[in-house]
Amino acid sequence: MTKVTAQMSVSLDGYYAGPRYQGGGNGWMDSAEAAGFFRITQWVTEALAWRERQGLAGGEQNVSSGIIAESFEAAGAYVMGRRMADGGEDPWGEEPPFHAPVFVVTNRPRETLVRKGGTTFTYVTEGLAAAVDQARAAAGGRNVAVAGGGTLLRRVLWSGLLDELDLHVAPVVLGTGMRLLDGPLPAPIELTPARVVPTPQVTHLRYTVNGR
Repeated sequence: MTKVTAQMSVSLDGYYAGPRYQGGGNGWMDSAEAAGFFRITQWVTEALAWRERQGLAGGEQNVSSGIIAESFEAAGAYVMGRRMADGGEDPWGEEPPFHAPVFVVTNRPRETLVRKGGTTFTYVTEGLAAAVDQARAAAGGRNVAVAGGGTLLRRVLWSGLLDELDLHVAPVVLGTGMRLLDGPLPAPIELTPARVVPTPQVTHLRYTVNGR
């Protein structure tokens, strides 16, 4: 059965990046937002499974690498926000790491972008639910993975569309930045812990989303 899943690396105080970068061009790499993001995702960039997907040499074969490989294998399609898709277009290159259809939630139409390795980016202007429905149809019975960014993940959770949430908690306190689970809710969202995997670099937490 296809599930809608999401995962995000966060600091101990709940931030997934530093303060939001307001500029343009290539300045993001030197911004406070990027510094926070790269600190909490350090465990990812050092993992063998991630580096293999990026076409990079090296990396550690450890528990965290196995969790990354598991998530790639489970996903049959992805949903992401336009800011993440635009920001990743050049760094991901001609063969992005997804190797599956990606549905981009946006209000700016664009022709489908076809890349090597089975990745396509379809730009959906009919809203979040429509993007999730299209991803379900394309997933071939595997999961629909919400790839981010944080604002989109929060919208999916708030909208009641999410079945499973993985949080990867890095042992660092950022103190400020872009907080993942922030904003008013009409009612609490109940979750059930499903898995806890501690490592020296990060603690992997999985929750089943029960709804309000």
